[in-house]
Amino acid sequence: MWDQSHSEIRKNISGIPSSGTWTWRNSSQVIMDTDHDSGTVWVKFRLPTIDNSASAIFINKIYAKEISIYLDNVKIYENNRSHTYDVNRILLPVKSQDVGKELVMKLHSERGRMGMAEEILVGNYQTLLTMFVKDNLIDIIFGSSIIFIAIVMFICTFFLRKEQMSDWLSLAIVLVSIGILIITYSPYLYTHYGEYGKVYTILFDMALLTFLPGLTYIFENMIGKGYYGFITNFRKFQMMYSLLCFSVIVINMFLNNSLYSVYHVVSGTILGILIIIQGLILVINATYYAIKGNKDALIMAAGFAILSLVVIAEFIWFYSQHGNYEIFLWKWGVIGFVISLIVLLGRKFALNHRRVVEYSKELERFNNELQRSEKMDIISELAASVAHEVRNPLQVTRGFLQLLEEKSQEKEKGYLQLALEELDRASNIITDFLTFAKPGLEQITLLDISEEFKHVEGILLPLANFEGGTVYTNIPPGLLIHGNSSKFKQALINMIKNSIEALVQEGHIRIWAYHEAGQVVVHIRDNGEGMDPEEIKRLGEPYYSKKTKGTGLGLMVTFRIIEAMEGNVIFNSEKGVGTEAIIRFPAAYHDATPEG
Repeated sequence: MWDQSHSEIRKNISGIPSSGTWTWRNSSQVIMDTDHDSGTVWVKFRLPTIDNSASAIFINKIYAKEISIYLDNVKIYENNRSHTYDVNRILLPVKSQDVGKELVMKLHSERGRMGMAEEILVGNYQTLLTMFVKDNLIDIIFGSSIIFIAIVMFICTFFLRKEQMSDWLSLAIVLVSIGILIITYSPYLYTHYGEYGKVYTILFDMALLTFLPGLTYIFENMIGKGYYGFITNFRKFQMMYSLLCFSVIVINMFLNNSLYSVYHVVSGTILGILIIIQGLILVINATYYAIKGNKDALIMAAGFAILSLVVIAEFIWFYSQHGNYEIFLWKWGVIGFVISLIVLLGRKFALNHRRVVEYSKELERFNNELQRSEKMDIISELAASVAHEVRNPLQVTRGFLQLLEEKSQEKEKGYLQLALEELDRASNIITDFLTFAKPGLEQITLLDISEEFKHVEGILLPLANFEGGTVYTNIPPGLLIHGNSSKFKQALINMIKNSIEALVQEGHIRIWAYHEAGQVVVHIRDNGEGMDPEEIKRLGEPYYSKKTKGTGLGLMVTFRIIEAMEGNVIFNSEKGVGTEAIIRFPAAYHDATPEG
């Protein structure tokens, strides 16, 4: 029955139930205040049969801002709210002697909807009390858990680098907003701690106005700015609109809710439409980036699609029901979305860590190259300045020793021959120094790898046979490079000779070459004693050698010659298995002009 008298709530309503016209309604039917000027309606129903004395009635959802309930014309329940949240849950104990009596409720609302949205339950008081207390408690637990995660993230912020803080803080702020939204939207607080309802509604709106631009910022920062920076511009618009809504909330608070109509339009109707628009924008852009191969976008699209589709569907249904629908499924969509955000941030941190590790390795490699280059420069300067001066007295000494050898007795000739051999060895070392200091590639010609290897084989095959090894070659003709023939042979002889000396018992060496991607690639593989990673790193260092009388200059000279021919060499080796050297030179062609 519509109340046209605008009567105030009173303790005794004797005479009120018979003062107007009553209309039958379904008990779960929401009453819309569209045909009446009154915002107050009376609702009555007769109590059914009760099985025992410890019974109660439970109304799980009833819409009204102000509620008064009467039994035997005497008020037994009253709830007057000073805030806009109009969903109520009521548990009333009843006695067995109340069977058949009329229960009358006076409902008042300013939102244009009143009535019960669910069937009334009658049953055991303890059973209904358990339902009354536990219903929606999961919202508080879930929301508090998310806020706890956000607090932990805030604490961890102090241990992060600056470049990580923006992503971390934005996600923490979004998580706090989500937690507050879930808690303050839950009927649990309004049912059990309804005196703070105005605080809950303000917190809910502020959390929502923080969450929306925060979500867009995360998308912008982790996925992309959108076509022509559309996501960035939309986020800036959201921030401005949130500031406008914050201002309206504050002004409405100071004016004692007198701007509620403006506040409801700005932070309710318009904001709801913006939420739908935002959901569509982010889903479309996430799908676009995912199609382009962005894995982060794919993860976020999966989580956000769950949330957005649920929110969009609920808001469309909310407006189709003229606001007479309580959105709640979004809470479950939040679970998938939060998981995707955490996975996304973890993935980004892992990627940053991997980049730091790779950068450290690159830095170490560049540092090693720099040290090697400095060593080579020092040796080059030393070799260039000293080698010529040392060689001349050696040659003079050798000449006099040869003269003495001719006039000496047999016993003395042995000593002189040994001295000559050592002088020759010293001369060879000086030659290596000179070659390193100046590889001598002034005369560059077009070299056919197969022809050059024929001369190398003629020199090294006897040495390999003497060591009990076998050399297998497979080098097709037509593999051309630019270089100096004698220096090229010297480099290969040094490398193959090292392989021969590394052979154990009856070993073998395989040499093959081919053309690949504009390069001529030469492989030299042996099954000798092999090397460990630390030994490979030191190859080419001056005075590092695994030979008893080695100086390490031979391989150092080899590297310098290959480098002068614009080539490079890498080694693969395993202890006890063997070593493989892979040399790459820029390929040349018959019609190419040699560089000199």
